Amino acid sequence: MKNHDTHSTGYLTYAIVLIVLLFLTTLSVFITGIHLGAFTVALALLIASVKVATVLTYFMHLRSENLFLKLAVAGVFVLFALVIIITFFDYLFR
Repeated sequence: MKNHDTHSTGYLTYAIVLIVLLFLTTLSVFITGIHLGAFTVALALLIASVKVATVLTYFMHLRSENLFLKLAVAGVFVLFALVIIITFFDYLFR
């Protein structure tokens, strides 16, 4: 059996991540108030993806996991992006 090292993250790191997440939340609320057409949804999804990546990296400790798990999570993001892109193209050509 493999020894599991403990991964500790300092409070300052969590405070910085909290400030970043609060800023991104404020930015996404601000973006929804601006009329950019279909780009409003795309920009909101991009901001949400950055927030998800931040949560996965710091709160779920993905940065300290092995390469296989990182690639599996990246594959899920790629699949999600493909579904969103296909949905936008379907909406565009209706």
